[in-house]
Amino acid sequence: MARRRPPTVHGLAIIDKPAGVTSHDVVNQMRKLLGERRIGHAGTLDPDATGVLLVGVGYVTRLMQFLSGMDKTYEAEVVFGVETNTLDSAGEVTARHDMTGITIEQVRIAAKKLTGEILQIPPMVSAIRVDGKRLHELAREGVVVERKPRPVTVHSFDVQPTDDPLVVSIVVNVSSGTYVRTLAADLGTLLGGGAHLRNLKRTSIGDFTISESHSPESAVLLSPITALRSMTQIVVDAPTADMVRHGRVLPAWKESAPWAIVDEQGILLGVYDVFESHGQVDVTRAKPTVVLAEAIA
Repeated sequence: MARRRPPTVHGLAIIDKPAGVTSHDVVNQMRKLLGERRIGHAGTLDPDATGVLLVGVGYVTRLMQFLSGMDKTYEAEVVFGVETNTLDSAGEVTARHDMTGITIEQVRIAAKKLTGEILQIPPMVSAIRVDGKRLHELAREGVVVERKPRPVTVHSFDVQPTDDPLVVSIVVNVSSGTYVRTLAADLGTLLGGGAHLRNLKRTSIGDFTISESHSPESAVLLSPITALRSMTQIVVDAPTADMVRHGRVLPAWKESAPWAIVDEQGILLGVYDVFESHGQVDVTRAKPTVVLAEAIA
């Protein structure tokens, strides 16, 4: 069997995903543009959604695990009075409600009830697996299964009126795994009717923002260390760098973990975290989470 050619292009791209394409479509487009097969993304966006999509190229794909769990910020509109089977404007209408007369103050009071640590039932169109099948695959077959509520955190839920009294503009900052379409549907339910989401746009993942993003065709490849810019960075001398390259356990650093390890030339060597083995934590030692196959600048 022929060995896969090692990646030769490495970096992070902050993409502004357009509507009408999947996150995987963006990955495929960048594979063609860069001539590199090893490309992956963090934080899937629905085809109709737009905004920040983080794409790792080459060995940076191994760093995507540190980006997928970051908090995210979204802008969208909530349409009251109409429910859909997907909880957004792409779905079929399943119910209508007369919600004329609701006020922006009532909406804001309801939004406060959905702020903080809450339990959320994932929508049937999500990618969560149940008995080996993704929910959205079951939904396409017309199958609806019971889903367990999951804890999520809504850090902020801002509501502003629009020219249409049955449509509000929202900005939410949420923990990873939060479904904004479910927030919209729950908002409608709390107000005695129903609602769905439209025009969803992700404006940030962690400290990666829409202002620094580019379209897939004009993507800018940033240095690999950019993917870990919010992580504690440790510069090590040559002997320690050699130990990192070999995945050795090292004395823990005093700065907060995890640690992005770079050599004196600024080349990323890997990521270390507090040592743990068989459920036992040793805060005095650090072990590698990721050691890059080749150090990359």
